[in-house]
Amino acid sequence: MAGFATSRPASLALAAFLTFLNIFAFLLAVGAERRRSTGKVVPDEYDERSYCLYDTDASTVYGVAAFFVLLLSQVLVTGVTRCLCLGPALSSRGCAVAAFVLSWLTFLTAEACLIGGSARNAYHTKYLGYYMKHDLVSCATLRKGVFAAAAAMMLINLVASLVYYWSYSKAANGGFVKHQNEVSMGMTDYGHDKGGSGP
Repeated sequence: MAGFATSRPASLALAAFLTFLNIFAFLLAVGAERRRSTGKVVPDEYDERSYCLYDTDASTVYGVAAFFVLLLSQVLVTGVTRCLCLGPALSSRGCAVAAFVLSWLTFLTAEACLIGGSARNAYHTKYLGYYMKHDLVSCATLRKGVFAAAAAMMLINLVASLVYYWSYSKAANGGFVKHQNEVSMGMTDYGHDKGGSGP
């Protein structure tokens, strides 16, 4: 039973769920990029100053949602594979180790873009009435490409995570497919009818 705890076949259902989470986070990030808040300079009705009036804060909501969905995906694959530490030895498999490192690098990069972009976008939309100098001609906004970069990292993360998960499972059980009667078939070779040991 102890060996079973560290030797699990790769689950196609789990791989599909990981793919769903990453694609969902990707779509949220794309939505965040498309719904970035924009501001326009409007005059104050009480004096000669002007200020920036920003529109919807949907980009922040999408970005934060994508952050947590991607986090769930990474926690899931890390929990299943025990973070390369407690599972089967993969040190001799360069592809698995490279996929593991790439998975974490793209995850951290995507999360940084998501939380940074969401925070910056929220800052602009929160301070709707922050008065500026009278010759204000444009409003500061989140630069293009922050959420798009996160979306790109998510796709790379998905591929790296699936390759790492498959490599982990292959080291343990030989890939995504494992026959349940494999052990019982092997033990029949040593039955009494095989004449393995006789008087």
